[in-house]
Order: sequence, then C-alpha cells, then structure tokens
Amino acid sequence: MAQFIPRAVFPSQLSLPRSYFLGHHASGLAKMKTMLSSIDLVIECRDYRVPLTSRNPLFEQSLSGITRLVIYTKRDLGSKDRPSDRRKEDIIRQWHAPHTTLFTDHKSKKDMKIVLDFAKQHAWHRQSLLGSRILVVGMPNVGKSSLLNALRSAGVHKAKAAITGAQPGITRKIASGVKIVERDEEKGTEGVYLVDTPGVFVPFIPDAEAMMKLALVGSVKDTIIAPVTLCDYLLYHVNKQKGGDTWYSDYCTPTNDIVELLEGVCRRTGRLGKGGVPDIDAAALWIIQRWRQGHLGSFTLDDVTEDGLINKISEEVGLSGKSKACGSDYDVTPVIGQLDISMGYYGLYLQQNILEEKRHDRELSRAMEG
Repeated sequence: MAQFIPRAVFPSQLSLPRSYFLGHHASGLAKMKTMLSSIDLVIECRDYRVPLTSRNPLFEQSLSGITRLVIYTKRDLGSKDRPSDRRKEDIIRQWHAPHTTLFTDHKSKKDMKIVLDFAKQHAWHRQSLLGSRILVVGMPNVGKSSLLNALRSAGVHKAKAAITGAQPGITRKIASGVKIVERDEEKGTEGVYLVDTPGVFVPFIPDAEAMMKLALVGSVKDTIIAPVTLCDYLLYHVNKQKGGDTWYSDYCTPTNDIVELLEGVCRRTGRLGKGGVPDIDAAALWIIQRWRQGHLGSFTLDDVTEDGLINKISEEVGLSGKSKACGSDYDVTPVIGQLDISMGYYGLYLQQNILEEKRHDRELSRAMEG
C-alpha cells in the first residue's frame, strides 16, 4: 500500500467573500471611540487558534492611547502545552511588547485569577472615584462574552451577565458595565467594571485562506462559506498536523479527498437523505462543530513562526488601499506606525536569539575541541 502524502498546499479559493463587516460592526466601533475618555483599560480578545488572523488593525487605529491587555482566548482548543505551543506563545508575546499578553481558557479558575489580578492592579493605580471601567473588544465570536461571564463568576461569584452562542453576532450593542471586582475599602478603591462590545470584523481580508480560517473558528456565520469547503480546509490542516495518523480512521483511510471522508461519516453516523444518499453538508457541519468544541485535536491554523509573523505584518501594511477600494470609511494607514513599533521590539528579540545561538555554537565548539 502506497504511503499517504498530505497536501502541501490548499487549492486557491478566489471566489470566496473577503469581508463580513456589517452595519453593527461599524456603529459599534464608532461608539467605542466615543467612550474612550471614560475607559481605563482595553482588553483585546483574539482566538488562540488563529492568533495572527484574528488581529483587527481597526483597533490599533481607533483605540490607540489606552493601556491594552491582549488576551488569547480558547487556549484549550489550540494548545496541549507542548514545547512547540510554548514557543509560539513566546513569539506572540514578543510581537505585542510592550503590551501585556495572556493566553487563557475561560473555564480555568487559575487563568481568570491572573486576568482579575491584572485588572485590580491597574485599578489601584488609577484611583478612580467611580471605579475602573474596562472595554473588552475583538473580532466576532472570539470569546469576549464568555470571558466576561467567567471573570464575573470568579470575581464577584455571580451568574453570567452576557448571552453567548456558537454563531457570531450574539452581542450587537455595547452593554452597560458589569462588575467583576468588588469595592476594596481597605485600599480605598471602587469596583472594576467590564464593558462588553459587539465583535468587529476587518473591512477587507487580503487573502481567501485567512477568510477560511476565520470562518472555521466561527468568526463568520456558517452560511457565508460552503461547509464542505470549510471541512476540506480543516482536513488539509488535520493531515498536516497528524501526518496521516488521523482521528477519522473510523470513517475512512487517510485521504486528501473530502468527499470520501464525508461519505464515510454519513454511513457511520446515519446522516443519509432519501434513498440512502449521503448528506455531505450535514456531515461537514458536524465535523466542523466537533473540531470547534475541541474533540478533533488542538492546534493553530496560523503559521506562528518568525516568517509567518513577518508575512502577516506585510499583509496589514498593504491593507489600507484595499479597505478603501471596498468602500470602508476606516483608514487603517495609521496602523503601519504601530506595526513598525511591533517589528522594532520583535527585531530586538530576533537579534537576541541570534546572539544566543552564536554563543551556544561557540561553547559547543570549545567543548568538542576539549
């Protein structure tokens, strides 16, 4: 039997839509900008599974000048705490310097305590008579409301205040502040309040693969891109991750053919239409949901390497003209300055790595000579 070889690249999908920038995204962003004078801290949520793609340059332009905490949500769905995962997190931290970066699972009490401690420390330094107000922002369905509910439960031991769901667009308006930290009489500080906001999509996605990544993690509605196409893209990543040793062995042998896999799923799970015809759309949606829930492996879809990061930044630098061509009222040109700053910190990090590698090589050479 011939050895299975995963696809090296995914077929181009030029006909896919490149935006999901809706009316309530624009109005929500405009409202956020008017609130900044009363906001002490911005928490920007990004999806751990797409750490580069779930970054929205509009926030760099609209919410600049405010202290920011970047939180990568859903870590449990993208990491198994492998050395490679920790390496990716180190790269991401250096990318965001000097902003603080955290990687969280909202079901982890330990993770929520770390976020609460950061919020408390920031509030104590502000000494506001009305309490500290934190704005939580991010792309659609990255886990903002789930984070709010988890922080509320951990901080003040109360039931959830924000509605959550599997599809984007559950939160359409900016909510009033929800208390996550009680007033501290000894320190003389008021409470800490978290303000939930609607997810805001990017006006234009520069490449179709990025759109598929965001659709796969649930940042756009499942009706925007055909489920079979999304499931095929997931199969491509699963085969790359597993090298042929896949979770789908119960349905078919290792394959690059999505129809073969989906027909196998239909037969085993009973997803059949009239006359026993396989319902491949239903099977594709079932697989996608299983992956989103963490049942089919934990991995990232983005290339979180030095080269992958540089490629992402290059795409964002070219985003301004494309967003204007699509009719967006938001100019993302100012983000280029922010990217230059990020690359400055990241360049220092790379230089340190190179120097460290050279030092290690010299020590190894001396040891071999001795």
